[in-house]
Amino acid sequence: MLALDGTARLDSSPAAPDPAERGRRIAGTAAVRIVVWSTRLVAVLAIVSTVLPGPRRTIGGQLRSSLALPPAVGIAGAVIALVAGVGLLLVATGLRRRKRHAWAVAVTVTAVLAILDTAHGLGTGHSFVAAVSAAALFAALVATRHHFVARPDPRGLVRALSLFLQLAGAGFGLVWLLLALDHRRIVGRPSLADQAAHAGLSLVGVNGPVVFRVGWLDELTGTVGLTFGVVAVLAAGYHLLRSPEPRPGQSEQDTAQLRRLLARDCTADSLGYFALRPDKAAVFAPGGHAAVAYRVLAGVALASGDPLGDPGAWPEAIEAYLGECVAQGWIPGVLGCSERGATAYARAGLDVLELGDEAVLHTATFTLEGRAMRGVRQARARIDRAGHSIRVCRAAELDEADLVTLAGLTARWRGDAAERGFSMALSRMAAREDPDAVLVTAHHDDRVLGLLQLVPWGADGLSLDVMRRDPATDNGLTEAMIAELMTVGAGLGVHRVSLNFAVFRAALAQGERIGAGPVARLWARLLKLASRWWQIDSLYRFNDKFQPEWRPRYVVFPLVRDLPRILFAALEAEGFGGRPPALLRLLRR
Repeated sequence: MLALDGTARLDSSPAAPDPAERGRRIAGTAAVRIVVWSTRLVAVLAIVSTVLPGPRRTIGGQLRSSLALPPAVGIAGAVIALVAGVGLLLVATGLRRRKRHAWAVAVTVTAVLAILDTAHGLGTGHSFVAAVSAAALFAALVATRHHFVARPDPRGLVRALSLFLQLAGAGFGLVWLLLALDHRRIVGRPSLADQAAHAGLSLVGVNGPVVFRVGWLDELTGTVGLTFGVVAVLAAGYHLLRSPEPRPGQSEQDTAQLRRLLARDCTADSLGYFALRPDKAAVFAPGGHAAVAYRVLAGVALASGDPLGDPGAWPEAIEAYLGECVAQGWIPGVLGCSERGATAYARAGLDVLELGDEAVLHTATFTLEGRAMRGVRQARARIDRAGHSIRVCRAAELDEADLVTLAGLTARWRGDAAERGFSMALSRMAAREDPDAVLVTAHHDDRVLGLLQLVPWGADGLSLDVMRRDPATDNGLTEAMIAELMTVGAGLGVHRVSLNFAVFRAALAQGERIGAGPVARLWARLLKLASRWWQIDSLYRFNDKFQPEWRPRYVVFPLVRDLPRILFAALEAEGFGGRPPALLRLLRR
């Protein structure tokens, strides 16, 4: 298979052990897929019945007759069918993620439809097929009930009922208010009970007992009531079927266990230390010898980097992670894992796609000599001529006051910009919790003008976390700080340094080669266009200045159709998009 940049994708053909078989069973079964697609088929038929005139006359008429709705329903039958179709699509999505609430809703709906269609078919005979279809789907749901084990959002049912009552109550009250304030356009003097009945029936698009002198008022009350009713059902259904999204965080015990795993593994992944972000949770293999750290966003359990700990226990940690995703109804996704980690996830039944490359420098071979390093060499010379000095030290060597000062400076330099980073960011700066972190600071006349923070990578490496500088400082300061780090790094026991991760780096490089094909050139142009909003081309150019070793990184996902949602969650986690903060606050309320 091919990656997005046209390169060959990682081969995941090695034979999988028994845990991989269990992972495949967790990922999906044929029975569940049949139920999901059957539900989608029913939903599509319901939607088609409201769009095409022929099905609308036949199926819509049968639906109104089966539900014993009065002839005054009119267009409400089509609207009900449309809402039912959209609702069933939501239910089908919940069934695909094995949500227990989705299964319960589907069983209830199919049971009611089967009973109504059977009762109606006894007298007319035209609902026999519909009754058999509903009964068959009901039987399939009951037979596969043990597959639907995903726990719902603990507050989902309460939120769904509350939201439904609020929206339906608002529509009911608004229609009743229209009836009470405009009684001159109403025939006769309907009682309060008649007005209440009319307002309630308007929520489902049915004409009530109130008769109007003008047609537009009848249409207005019907439209207002039906709009609130439809929105109430769909909004309540969304919250009922929504996967739980726990507040970010990890316990002190989990943090301590993750630190122990990082300390034991001398060949740890360069992204391993970022598992200590306070917004990541962790799931451990039995025995605690390996773990997967993740954060839940938009129904995606987004992990980053390789599993932590003993590689021999990775399959068990991955199985525990996938099991947690099934139990909660989350989509598993991994961002930026290495080839070794991608192989482990592929053996667990997940799919893999190359996403970009990580830039790695080695202190033993790093040099400023040569034509390729001229830009970095000139930047270093320019900074030296300006009278700047650069210091490199461990965070443990600074006192509390210095750490607080550095953290305050970086916050001021960032300004109002959002804090970005997830897969290669720790989300805290110059903190006492990270004594082995290395801080590179640039000074001029006792003023700090720039700062790099690098976190441990195994026993002899560092991984770049934060690059900040005073906006008024000359360009080239960051390059000079990295060059100084590589010069003195060996004295700190540092043999390798991981810089930034360049997304689609191979695609950009391939599109610039002489003789590159039209597809490669077009893909590179599109990436450069996207760089206006996201740091794609600029990050690659910055890293390439140092002539690094490029190491591929991968994104892991269950199915291709899940990839857009995983990438959406990744953008939100990295701070480059996703759901607006106002929407998140609304969902939490």
